[in-house]
Amino acid sequence: MVSWSLEHDLDNVITACQPVWPAVRDGHLFITGGTGFIGCWLLESLRHANRELGLGIRATILTRSINDFRRKAPHLADCGQFQFIEGGIADFRFPDDQFTHIIHAATDASAQLNECDPRKMFSTIVDGTRHVLDFAVEAGIPRVLFLSSGAVYGQQPWELTRVPESWLGGPNCVDPKATYAEAKRAAEMLCAIYCKQHGIEVAIARIFALLGPYLTLDIHFAAGNFIRDAIAGKTVVVNGNGQPCRSYLYAADLAVWLLHMLIRAPSCRPYNVGSDESISIRELAQLVAATLGNGQCRILGQADAGWNPGRYVPDTQLIEAELGLKRTVSLQNAILRTALWNGWKGDQE
Repeated sequence: MVSWSLEHDLDNVITACQPVWPAVRDGHLFITGGTGFIGCWLLESLRHANRELGLGIRATILTRSINDFRRKAPHLADCGQFQFIEGGIADFRFPDDQFTHIIHAATDASAQLNECDPRKMFSTIVDGTRHVLDFAVEAGIPRVLFLSSGAVYGQQPWELTRVPESWLGGPNCVDPKATYAEAKRAAEMLCAIYCKQHGIEVAIARIFALLGPYLTLDIHFAAGNFIRDAIAGKTVVVNGNGQPCRSYLYAADLAVWLLHMLIRAPSCRPYNVGSDESISIRELAQLVAATLGNGQCRILGQADAGWNPGRYVPDTQLIEAELGLKRTVSLQNAILRTALWNGWKGDQE
């Protein structure tokens, strides 16, 4: 039987964030995207820190539906130190309250939206970021954490095994498949503009692929699909040729990195946020099948219709050197914990 608990992960987050807590004690955070995968981890971490350390941190969270979130995570939705307001990211009414920080995590990374309505995806990301920055200016909120994406680098050259922040490549600006990536690039530029013109400090996290509790297993993320099928006793199927390479940061490590960046990252100095442990999709499928399932894996070899059929792996030397942050949970443990959260019993031989 595999032993793991979410509370143990959150205890580790509290310990790893000791340098952060004094700066947010009695703070009031405004969080967009607080009900998604990343947002849930941030809320879990803040709630646990409040309970264990008595920090008195409050958060106001923008959501499209509080009722949907209450069905998903009632203990977070009903937390007394969290307030929820409903609205869209590009036109929400600015709340009349005092805030110390903003975490702008709202985005829609839906492959279906990128394919079917790229105009909506672009405007949601860009107009939403502008609206959040306008709120920071009007409300006098001095510090913003913006969750960008490793997609801003575009197609990572195959010979570049890990992409550093200094690499100035970019997505194909006339390919609608690159809409999400281009929108994140434009949003980063808006952050830089508001830093220059309004003096707001904006920390920029370029996030790569992730694993952990709260990850949806039935959308376009390969790792989630593999885990879903393995814990159901099915053969793990790779639709493509399995050659693309990815890496996966566990969500507890992610929460630690983001909370440190919220307080400690220099303004408009982007950091890669992800794992530098590269693995091919074929190898990932084999690892998931061997770890959780019956070991059976099938490669279909179909043409890859995704935006990135190559590498998507960050170089994380900069964030380790400057902020002292590094991955602590192995890929296999990240797979195990994600599976346990989703009902796998962990008693397979």
